Amino acid sequence: MNNQWFSKIAVWMVIAMVLFTVFKQFDTRSAAGSGYMGYSEFLDEVKARRIKSATIQEGQGGTEIVAVTQDDRRVRTTATYLDRGLVGDLIANDVKFDVRPREEGSLLMTLLVSWGPMLLLIGVWIYFMRQMQGGGKGGAFSFGKSKARLLDESTNPVTFADVAGCDEAKEEVKEVVDFLRDPQKFQKLGGRIPRGLLLVGPPGTGKTLLAKSIAGEAKVPFFSISGSDFVEMFVGVGASRVRDMFDNAKKNAPCIIFIDEIDAVGRQRGAGLGGGNDEREQTLNQMLVE
Repeated sequence: MNNQWFSKIAVWMVIAMVLFTVFKQFDTRSAAGSGYMGYSEFLDEVKARRIKSATIQEGQGGTEIVAVTQDDRRVRTTATYLDRGLVGDLIANDVKFDVRPREEGSLLMTLLVSWGPMLLLIGVWIYFMRQMQGGGKGGAFSFGKSKARLLDESTNPVTFADVAGCDEAKEEVKEVVDFLRDPQKFQKLGGRIPRGLLLVGPPGTGKTLLAKSIAGEAKVPFFSISGSDFVEMFVGVGASRVRDMFDNAKKNAPCIIFIDEIDAVGRQRGAGLGGGNDEREQTLNQMLVE
């Protein structure tokens, strides 16, 4: 059973337990308020011979007495203990009565009713705390994890054959593809692969498609993320996501990281309102360090 089903079942169990407790209290109060009279008033009714019959039920919370009056009204009263003088009063005033013994519930049911809701709430609280601490997928404290989407050779079928109208751009990046395919050939001559490429152009000109085609031609993993994914309301989250993204990339090296719309964070340093403490400033600095 996955975490989603478990959380739904736990929530519904809590709701059912709360409703059961509320309705039970409401039913008890309603029953107590229906034809209820004080114990001293009940004794006065007995002595005045206005009670026809009575049933005495001993319970854990005291003694409950359900009586029928001469005009066939049903009344009830409670006492904290069984008054031994009550029996004599009932006999003296010709009241038919029945005394029922105390009903003993099972220990398991008593423990379940008493501690069940508390244990259930504690279990649900522990479950959601583990979820918040990152125990489940997308925990509340996993802000610093990278949101980059990884495409490998099997999930990225795009090649240069799928890119049309960017012949000059394709010629520029073919050297990168050749280096990724056979890096020793360039390293023997002292060549170094470019650490980054900046694709500039209006929206819809094929920058993302060209980046995917480079990874597809070189058959290397492709990490794709938007610049806006680094920006959050919490300070330091963007820089943490940059570090996590590059850590994942190093584990899959050689690979390509494509940051779409990098202008969301890539701007002139020191231009932010917060200066060096600005969230975009920290994200940009961490990106330059990596």
